Amino acid sequence: MSNEDKKDFNAMLHDSKDMPKFQTITDQKSIEKYGGNRMYFAPPIDYDKVMRQVPFGKVITVGEIREYFARLSGADFTEPITAGIFVSIAAWASYQRTDDETPYWRTLKANGELNPKYPGGVEAQKEKLEAEGHTIIQKGRTNIKYFVKDYEKFLFELE
Repeated sequence: MSNEDKKDFNAMLHDSKDMPKFQTITDQKSIEKYGGNRMYFAPPIDYDKVMRQVPFGKVITVGEIREYFARLSGADFTEPITAGIFVSIAAWASYQRTDDETPYWRTLKANGELNPKYPGGVEAQKEKLEAEGHTIIQKGRTNIKYFVKDYEKFLFELE
């Protein structure tokens, strides 16, 4: 995202865009990749609600949130592109508020990777996670990425 300082992320967070909704996909490769053809779209505010449930010292991945929504809705999977966008919107909306913070830094990308699209980038997320007791490791020589070490042992179980 660009021009974050000019956008009203809280308005975006509360714009449901006619979601939740389902879509039946017909592309065979996608059906095989995602394990079915019934795709669910969760509204942005639902991502924020789940992200708020992650307690201090715990983390969750966007993929786990997607799996949770699919299970809850009876879909085969939750649409991945909007999921990534809506998690970022929730992060920036929280950053723009003066109170009622969403602990967005506890939501990681796949494999425990930190999210460079969050406010302050990976450095800010790294600082917040380390303050909660997590160890952050760096991987790669040219395309450097940061991960929560052994993030699996910190997974948060959604009810």
